[in-house]
Amino acid sequence: VQLAESGGGLVQPGDSLRLSCAVSGRTLSSYAMAWFRQAPGKEREFVDAIRWSDGRTAYADSVKGRFTISRDSAKNTVYLQMNSLKPEDTAVYYCAAGAPWVWARAQSKYPYWGQGTQVTVSS
Repeated sequence: VQLAESGGGLVQPGDSLRLSCAVSGRTLSSYAMAWFRQAPGKEREFVDAIRWSDGRTAYADSVKGRFTISRDSAKNTVYLQMNSLKPEDTAVYYCAAGAPWVWARAQSKYPYWGQGTQVTVSS
């Protein structure tokens, strides 16, 4: 399984940005796909996750109401729509795949990772 993120960039506070994660290789329909992020000097943290089979989602409290995770089965792609961005959202964002849903928030349970994409929120 290979994951390829895209869509990062430099935006101003309050702006929106959409990240994409294209999945290639074998199907992971019964597992979770997630976004994690790592800010400078901090540990990588869970952002949100989606269960590929039925679209069930989970969010970190820090992004709830601002970020939306979705998937397009026809394109084998997961999206992260980020609205009302804040400077504290600045981080490298990673796409991950392959964890059982019960472990969706646990990065150690994901065997597949993308290379990451930088998101910088600054005025």
